[in-house]
Amino acid sequence: MVGVERAGRILTARPSARNAITADAAGLLAGFALDAVLGDPRRRHPVAGFGQAAGALERRLYAPNRWAGAAFTTAAVGVPVAAGLAASFLTRRQPVARAALVAAATWTVLGGRTLRRESAVMATHLENADLAAARGRLNHLCGRDPSTLDEPELARATVESVAENTSDAVVAPLLWGGLLGLPGLLGYRAANTLDAMVGHRSPRYARFGTPSARLDDVLNLLPSRLTGMLTIVAAPLVRGRPAEALRVWRRDRNDHPSPNAGQCESAMAGALGVRLGGRNVYFGRTETRPLLGDGPRPSAVHLRRAARLSGAAGLGAAVLAAGVALARSAVVGRAGGR
Repeated sequence: MVGVERAGRILTARPSARNAITADAAGLLAGFALDAVLGDPRRRHPVAGFGQAAGALERRLYAPNRWAGAAFTTAAVGVPVAAGLAASFLTRRQPVARAALVAAATWTVLGGRTLRRESAVMATHLENADLAAARGRLNHLCGRDPSTLDEPELARATVESVAENTSDAVVAPLLWGGLLGLPGLLGYRAANTLDAMVGHRSPRYARFGTPSARLDDVLNLLPSRLTGMLTIVAAPLVRGRPAEALRVWRRDRNDHPSPNAGQCESAMAGALGVRLGGRNVYFGRTETRPLLGDGPRPSAVHLRRAARLSGAAGLGAAVLAAGVALARSAVVGRAGGR
């Protein structure tokens, strides 16, 4: 009798788990749509609030070594993950509330519309030959020193940023949301934000920022490669050829010093038929990157095409992420039927 009652409890619990995971899929698609229509929240952006809290935590834990950096990364990522787990548990029997929560979180962590808008704004400045305005706008996309950049270099910086951030700000959070639900969405965005804050090379963060940078690298291994493949598939939308984009991606993707950025940038270069890479000047340091792709340097027209590719890759990732969440639901259902 006890065994029968226990089996009954398990079987009645499984449908609620499946419904919750199905709600994750619906929430991911709804959140993607909200980002596409509304873009980032105008005020009190939760990611900005997290950045402020992480900055305060850094000031308390900072020491010029990796142990302190590891403690900082664990705490700063662990809290959002724990919050996601708690929210998932509390809404496990409330699929409508669960879907709404996942939609809100997805909208918050995505940056696809903003990324495409910045690319279009930069294209307009370059089309109008307004280099001063273009240089002033570049810091919305990346941390390079724009003071001496001409039109092709400003266009190159924009295309490279769009390519990399399509993975960081769109594909990766969607994929982790599909795999892990709310904890995946919030944990990934926290890790990626920390990488932007402390993961760069500088005297202060040479050791302290290493754990954050490595965590971000690991979390982006799969999304960056997926971004590359989605960009290749979308090449015809910008008059590119998937076969050529695939050729460039296979040849050049591992030449980049980053384990992930080259995956996205080489695919974008191949799809657009342009050449990326070269000398990058940041504030206080210079890096020379290998060339990616064949053809001319990018121009204003390529910025609008890059935005189109980014949008297509994001849409593909949203559908795939929802599919991954539904696959999780099917696995739970099969487990409950045993």
